[in-house]
Amino acid sequence: MSTSSPTRVRESFLSDNCPPMGIYETLYAFRDAFGSFMGTEGTHPWSQGFPLTRRLEKFDGPPLPAEVKVTWEDRFYPKAWGHPMLRSSIVDYYNSRYGSSITPENVMVFAGGRPGIYTIMAFLKKNVRVRIGSIEWPAYLDILTQTETAYETVPYTKENGFRPKNSEYFDRSNLDDQTPIMPVISNPQNPSGQTRHGQELKELIEIAEMGGNGLLLDEAYEMFHSPSVSGIEFINDLDNSNIFLAGACTKGLQSPGIRIGWVIASKRNIETMANYSSFGMGGVSHPSQHYAIELLEPSRVKRARKAVEGHYNWQRDRYGRAFEEMGLGVYTGEGGFYHWLELPEGLDSQGLNERLFKHGAAILCASDCDMDRPHSKDPSYVTPYDRFFRFSFGPLLPESFESDIELFRQVLEEYKAEMC
Repeated sequence: MSTSSPTRVRESFLSDNCPPMGIYETLYAFRDAFGSFMGTEGTHPWSQGFPLTRRLEKFDGPPLPAEVKVTWEDRFYPKAWGHPMLRSSIVDYYNSRYGSSITPENVMVFAGGRPGIYTIMAFLKKNVRVRIGSIEWPAYLDILTQTETAYETVPYTKENGFRPKNSEYFDRSNLDDQTPIMPVISNPQNPSGQTRHGQELKELIEIAEMGGNGLLLDEAYEMFHSPSVSGIEFINDLDNSNIFLAGACTKGLQSPGIRIGWVIASKRNIETMANYSSFGMGGVSHPSQHYAIELLEPSRVKRARKAVEGHYNWQRDRYGRAFEEMGLGVYTGEGGFYHWLELPEGLDSQGLNERLFKHGAAILCASDCDMDRPHSKDPSYVTPYDRFFRFSFGPLLPESFESDIELFRQVLEEYKAEMC
């Protein structure tokens, strides 16, 4: 006897509370307006968070590997914590560049940076209070929400230069002394490019190493600052801390498609993540890990770091000067490959994007970076960043500068004229 009706519409067993990351909402809206996806020929990917994936010839960047060797051993299951050769390569990179003394047991390899961040949040004890900037990488909001992490925001404003003091992340005025605090900070910051380095970064690490404190420092844009910057330089006792450093091949090593990232932490915290991988992830593709080993070859990575610094400093400077000449407010720091910009009064980033879509271009509205916005859309919520937006020069070819600026200026002037 049949126990169900074949014509009945059944309710989905999966949660309905899983919207796409804000950037994807922009990409879908662009596709609907322009008729093709961002990244296809004739489009201008100013909303996109990826670097050039070709050699940076102007600054003598090294070629990117064209192939990797795969042996019979690589067809075995990968180790849950990462390939021993890749873990050693990551250790050598940090110890030689920043004078740290980590070991392979301090490194966990993931399929990109965000699975590592998601894993940390998923296994974070429920009494830990996360602090995050009121503007940050859009995916943080999705990760925090889906892992049901308790968090509070730290204000990023024009008044504090979109760079609140370290102490604001560890403010205990509304917490008891027993509640652990763990800030989540991207550094250099996405979207603003503000970068904690030198004494400021040293102070951040010192506070994070104090009892009851921790830190998740997302260093995806580590190489996009002069000099490259990592909190590992100032960590005194990693194995007795709750500091987590996230890195990846995605940005500075110009290889987002291989999906290799890592987390550096205490041996105890790495063991927890590796135990999770043994049943929840199953390790990471060996061919991708071998490609990452090639990228991290010492002489190659030294040359790559220098080229990335030179190329993106140059791009940041010339785009920034052009935006200032247009009358935009430029609040960009000295890291990353984004400009953090403010439109004149009477204009908003959503309206700008709607007009850019018609020309095959898009920026990222600051509302997508707003960590105070509701995870599920709420039409009553009004973002305080409606005039702000993120412009990415990460994937732009050097020779597109003139046409990029001309198109942007044209759309901006038309928008201004409409609103007069």
